[in-house]
Amino acid sequence: MLFNSLQFILFFIVVTLAYFSLKWQGRWVLLLLASCYFYMVFQPIYILILLLTIVIDYIAGLLIERTEGQTRRWLLIISLISNLGILAFFKYLGFLTENIAGLFNFLHLPELADQITYVIDRVFVKVLHVFGQSGISSFKDNATSILPIGLSFHTFQAMSYTIEVYRGNQKAERHFGIYALYVMFYPQLVAGPIERPQNVLHQYHTFFPYDFENVKAGLMQMAFGLFKKVVIADRLVMMVDPAFNNPDQHNGLTLLVATFFFTFQIYCDFSAYSDIAIGAARVMGFTLMENFRTPYIARSITDFWRRWHISLSTWFRDYLYIPLGGNRKGEARRNLNQLTVFLASGLWHGANWTYVIWGGLHGVYQVGAGLRDKYLKRQGIELPESNRLYQALQLLLTFVLVMLTWVFFRARSVGDAFLILGRIGTLSFNDTVSTPLNATEMGFSIFLIAFLMIKEYYYLYIPTRNTLRFYVLFTLIMLVSYLFGVFSSNQFIYFQF
Repeated sequence: MLFNSLQFILFFIVVTLAYFSLKWQGRWVLLLLASCYFYMVFQPIYILILLLTIVIDYIAGLLIERTEGQTRRWLLIISLISNLGILAFFKYLGFLTENIAGLFNFLHLPELADQITYVIDRVFVKVLHVFGQSGISSFKDNATSILPIGLSFHTFQAMSYTIEVYRGNQKAERHFGIYALYVMFYPQLVAGPIERPQNVLHQYHTFFPYDFENVKAGLMQMAFGLFKKVVIADRLVMMVDPAFNNPDQHNGLTLLVATFFFTFQIYCDFSAYSDIAIGAARVMGFTLMENFRTPYIARSITDFWRRWHISLSTWFRDYLYIPLGGNRKGEARRNLNQLTVFLASGLWHGANWTYVIWGGLHGVYQVGAGLRDKYLKRQGIELPESNRLYQALQLLLTFVLVMLTWVFFRARSVGDAFLILGRIGTLSFNDTVSTPLNATEMGFSIFLIAFLMIKEYYYLYIPTRNTLRFYVLFTLIMLVSYLFGVFSSNQFIYFQF
């Protein structure tokens, strides 16, 4: 069920009204059933995968809390392997098989490559038949259709629960329904934020009375999220998709403009989902973690990752970077840990080398920044951090570096990415922008990007305390979204992850 659809609006109204009419005992049941329905609208049969992981992790949490020593560790390992195994099977098996086959072909062993591919393909198809995917005969050409929606998100959220129970930071949840709701809570089920049990589990045990201030603030955040999705992101799609889908048919200037537009499309698309998710939860009294904090005014790559997809970056920090040793084992180890985390982050986004390169580039940026700072310190050079011009140059450089990495994120293949970067690098002053957007649409798109950047640079917020002002602004935002929105049922980009 898409947040930018009439179906969701009706769903949200019905569920929210029913929620406030019930006592606590009925609320968690309502939310769990509503969340199941919300997910099953996308792919009904895959609810079984969620149920399987919920049962495994629920039991694992109880047993981990009761045991000690190696048994405890093995219970955690079993839980993690179960979660990662399901994720790997549905998301990475085809990618892994393709690369293994490619390696054996490179080693001039084509028969072995064919045998491995055939065996894995048959196992894959048989398992899919168990989940009702009888029409799938091979995984090669069905990567998108067979991937359970939002699998990476709820897998990571489930893993954080058993890890925190193992670490002693979270008591095992005794109430099976509440634990299931922790994994299934519909606002953040398919695209985050990736929550920690310490933040949300206790909230599902809490009875939140109706609070008009929360309702106003939540609805306003949802409204602005919808505005970012349908008015900005889905308008920019009309420029981005033709250019990236056929890069060989476009010149350097067109591809540069498309890359610039995609930089804002993906931000508005993903942050819009987070806004609607956080806002919908807030209307009912729940507090979800912030997921974006004005990322495009960052003055370094490190600063960018403190602001972009915060729930994922902190997940990798707490559950991968620090356990690997963080920055506690010397400079070389720290650099290796940073590269490892960003490569893993790239792979988390998708089973394609384009995502791995995207993550790797951010890792190289991080390591390079650390080496630069070390060199400057050794030379006794102090940068004019308080100088406004220097700050502006930092912001611009960071933005350009981030924008160039988005080429790999959006391109259909590594070859396409290098083609796009090559044409951007050799663009001519004689190039003209070829786009399906007319001059008015192009101008309006640029105006919207400028409006967004001004709002974020000056940390402008939409007030909700004054009730009359809330009604006026909320109505205005919804009216503008209706009049200027692009309603083509575009799903959110991060649904595929």
